[in-house]
Amino acid sequence: MPYKDKGHLAIEDRGEVLVVRVDGGPHQEFGVDLADKLDRLVKRVDRDPNVRAVVFTGAHPERFVSHAAVRWLQEEGAGSPRVGRRGAAAVVRMAKHVDRSRLLGPVLRRTPMRGALQLERLHSTFLRMNRSGVLFVAALNGSALGLGAEFAWACDLRVMADGDFFIGQPEILLGIIPGGGGTQRLTRLIGTHRSLAAILEGKPFTPEEALANGAVDKVVTQDKVVAQAVELAEHFGKRSKDTVASAKRAVYFGGSMSLEDGLHVERAEFFTRILSKEGQKLTLDYISTTEATGELPLYTPGTYAQALASGSVPGRRATNER
Repeated sequence: MPYKDKGHLAIEDRGEVLVVRVDGGPHQEFGVDLADKLDRLVKRVDRDPNVRAVVFTGAHPERFVSHAAVRWLQEEGAGSPRVGRRGAAAVVRMAKHVDRSRLLGPVLRRTPMRGALQLERLHSTFLRMNRSGVLFVAALNGSALGLGAEFAWACDLRVMADGDFFIGQPEILLGIIPGGGGTQRLTRLIGTHRSLAAILEGKPFTPEEALANGAVDKVVTQDKVVAQAVELAEHFGKRSKDTVASAKRAVYFGGSMSLEDGLHVERAEFFTRILSKEGQKLTLDYISTTEATGELPLYTPGTYAQALASGSVPGRRATNER
């Protein structure tokens, strides 16, 4: 039976935070239709100054996202010519350039190159999440394998349900390897050796193992997963959206470069923010408060806690404006 996508995203608007329930059909699989809808959502919230964070959770009662729709992967593989490593590298390089072309893209999506283009689009969506000033939080209400885990790794923070659930990369057991970023993002989260061992064995982490390895940030009871994820989203969402974007780009992209190149990325992002209207206002407030009180605000009792809660250091000007 040919692959037919059944997925959709149910979006709950909570003001600055959106809660998105991912519905992958009866088996909670991630297919091309969900990938396209996710791409449109990420582009929309990235442009919307009123959205600070997005929480993703699964519509299935015990699964975040099961994994990719295997028939989708198989059919795209069968529809493409067999190539070696060099040929595959050429195909994916071409897909990267073709996906940016509005003229060639629709034409080549009807050719055997379609699978490479779909994969390129998915990677582009995840990378846009990594560049965005929006905070993306995975509320893992259950298990996640393969692309489901890779979707969670692409988010900024992860809250997982405690219980008989699991998360990991089982692709090697199907004769393939992770293709949605698992070899790269899991490695950056937990380290090269642990990532390689997990990918080679194909055995997923329990919630406790995921937390201990740094693959998730919190483990809570299942009934509290979404609430905890929303709480994190609201907390980090109080930070400046533009500054969050700069920090994410410096960490995600600069952190995987050589030290010299990574420092170049950091300097560029730093100067963007220190020259911004917002950066100037907050730093001038800090100087003004220091001069007025005779003490550095972050060393004044209570101020640091107040800054963490509000998302910025309170200054005399900001206080007077309130």
